[in-house]
Amino acid sequence: MLLSKPSRNGFCILHRTHWLREMPWRPHPPACMAWTTSRNHGTWNDAGSTRRRVMVAAGAGLGLGTILAYGDHRRRAAEPETPAPAAGAPFPVFTRKEVARHNSEESRVWVTYGSDVFDITDFVEVHPGGKSKILLAAGGALEPFWALYAMHKQEHVLEILRGYKVGELSPEEPPQPTPGDPYAEDPQRHPALRINTLKPFNAETPPELIAENYLTPNALFFKRNHFPVPVVDPATYRLQVQSSGGRTMSLSLQDLKRRFPKHEVTATLQCAGNRRSEMNAIKNTNRLGWGVGAISNARWGGALLRDVLAEAGYRPSDEGHVCFEGLDKDQSGTVYGASIPFKKAMSPDGDVLLAYEMNGEELPRDNGFPLRVIAPGIVGARNVKWLARITVGPEESQSHWQQKDYKGFSPSVTWDNVDFSSAPAIQDMPVQSAITEPGPGACVCPGELTVKGYAWSGGGRRVIRVDVSLDGGKSWHVAKLTGKEQLPGRAWAWQLWQLDACVPEGTKEMDIVCKAVDASYNDQPNTVAPIWNILGVLNSAWHRVHVIVGEE
Repeated sequence: MLLSKPSRNGFCILHRTHWLREMPWRPHPPACMAWTTSRNHGTWNDAGSTRRRVMVAAGAGLGLGTILAYGDHRRRAAEPETPAPAAGAPFPVFTRKEVARHNSEESRVWVTYGSDVFDITDFVEVHPGGKSKILLAAGGALEPFWALYAMHKQEHVLEILRGYKVGELSPEEPPQPTPGDPYAEDPQRHPALRINTLKPFNAETPPELIAENYLTPNALFFKRNHFPVPVVDPATYRLQVQSSGGRTMSLSLQDLKRRFPKHEVTATLQCAGNRRSEMNAIKNTNRLGWGVGAISNARWGGALLRDVLAEAGYRPSDEGHVCFEGLDKDQSGTVYGASIPFKKAMSPDGDVLLAYEMNGEELPRDNGFPLRVIAPGIVGARNVKWLARITVGPEESQSHWQQKDYKGFSPSVTWDNVDFSSAPAIQDMPVQSAITEPGPGACVCPGELTVKGYAWSGGGRRVIRVDVSLDGGKSWHVAKLTGKEQLPGRAWAWQLWQLDACVPEGTKEMDIVCKAVDASYNDQPNTVAPIWNILGVLNSAWHRVHVIVGEE
């Protein structure tokens, strides 16, 4: 259960609620006892109804790793505040056994943190991960769940949680054991990575290093994790594949290497939230503030998914979706899952891999060891890591990340009116480009200037041109593209680009802009605002970097 508020770091607030203080306390307060807001702690900038808001936490994903906001400021602002209790007024004392009785909506949902008791009943209905996730903590302690989502152990979160306090644990109760760190066995990471969250680990490639390598070094490949990195013994690993007849085919890592021809493909992976920080600058999405580095390129090796599905009895003429489940999971055992269209999986031109190699080396743990999906041209979220299970069916994966995340919406859609079923899950990505050198706010010297960056488009569409402006878009230059030759319709890898230009004499500052065009003549929108959305995904607007011109 996560709590947050609007502040300089953009988190949303949960209104504090208290038991009515004028009512006498009993060992077990009745479930019908009224709740009311004692005070408002913040306001929302957007107009219109704010009856219910559900803001997804930065990097938290599903389950108890979710930020909730609940309330109606306009209505409640007109209501008188409940008088605060007298200073020093004691809270009732409960045993853990008494707290455990409040483990459902009918009996009120109570949780403990430290030596305090809180009622979180009002969160159950609005929880985006569903009731089952938030009720995992009902009647018990928050510590095991906050250990999984460690970024929420912050003072502002604790401050808001205190507003829901309804009692204290008896001093005779033994302290709750400190949960072990679920991330203790995560792999070591390169210190150059730009970290967004440590637990789970999410970090991007340093922009200044992106254009230095067509194939991103494994250690510098961006990391997008939702849970702790699983520890997998390759000797006992098995991939479970549901056959067309309903039986399960179990494949070891050696089976995949021996029974299926090895195929290699160079493909770029991009997180749907790449460049989200530019959307957050317009209006905070309360999600990971990725810069331009949530994208990387590698040479992948493994078995073709279509070969494995054919072995399991599927035919190219079949239809539906191929669903993937990973070995990474939360406290409830919920695993990460996603799916791609069956036609993409079986297409001879789709190049979908079950990859066990990356840039000629064994797949690193952070990148999915021992096996992951590589679905070229498709959003990174569908390229499931630590692959455990494959099924084929008429419907998409029912996982949270397929159904209630990684979808694009109109800027008009808010958390009040969002209907996740109205938008398709992201598959192919739009055309994209970004400037990696110079960086924002850099001081460049008069004379020769080198501008570098990357460009990529989803669906196998080749980038045919990158335009660069040194004056905010008034005039343009065509950049030089570099990279490997790629087949039409199968241009899975990015193209790096460079522009060597001259800074006009007397220039004091420059607004550098880039935009790419792909083989279908798809172009990038010139501003972010019209494509802003509540999930902060699919930012493909012109990338802009402001620099100062002066002597070093």
